[in-house]
Amino acid sequence: MRERRRLRAPDVIGAARGGLDRVGRGALLAAAIVRTLGTPRKWVHASLSQAYSMGIRSLPLVLFMAALGGAIASQQTGAQFTGGLPLWVTGSVVAAGVLTELGPVLTAMVLVGRLGASIAAELGTMKVTEQIDALYSIGRDPVTFLVVPRVVGGTLVFPPLVVLANAMGMFAGWAIGLVAIDGLTSADFIFGARFYFRPWVLFFSVIKAALFGVAITFLACFIGLEGRGGAEGVGRTTTAAVVATTIAVMVLDVLLVPLLKVA
Repeated sequence: MRERRRLRAPDVIGAARGGLDRVGRGALLAAAIVRTLGTPRKWVHASLSQAYSMGIRSLPLVLFMAALGGAIASQQTGAQFTGGLPLWVTGSVVAAGVLTELGPVLTAMVLVGRLGASIAAELGTMKVTEQIDALYSIGRDPVTFLVVPRVVGGTLVFPPLVVLANAMGMFAGWAIGLVAIDGLTSADFIFGARFYFRPWVLFFSVIKAALFGVAITFLACFIGLEGRGGAEGVGRTTTAAVVATTIAVMVLDVLLVPLLKVA
């Protein structure tokens, strides 16, 4: 047993060093991004192009997922509370669920699959085919030309997508509620939604959206730039990016909950 423990100790130390090394490289990348933000003329046009591409291509799936989320929230509320609470509670529960959780989180999951995986695969392929090294050799900074436009574009496009997802989720919750819950009227649903609603909830949703956008795009870029090992390595890089961004979104979601209590 002692021999086994001695053999494992170097492995643990090596893993810890590797983890700290990756944290350090991530911090250096973040610092490089912050420095580059001081010269907007180098990345504004590319960032707007990335934001447009990300938003337009993701919008149909974002709206579809938001509609499903709102419909499920309405159906579950009706199934759980019908007969025990006033019908207008449906509007409050749907508004609370969609605006604070379902809208931002479902949108984040869509963008993890679409943007996170895509960015990691693109940069990972450029890394293993030495295109990143080619940029360095001609005096171009990969952070300026590849990373910052994707991070800024994702951060810009995420809040509008979440606002649209919130609206679609509320509409779907209202429509499904009228069909699935006996006795529920539009007046009941609107009264319940207005009873819960306060402006800070929308700000909270947008804050979540912006932070999710930063986390997804930054981690996808960082992991993509760490790619190595040919085609197989690109596959591992893409999988790692999806896993890491999903975990980051859920951790941020937990950490931001106390912020909702501010107002």
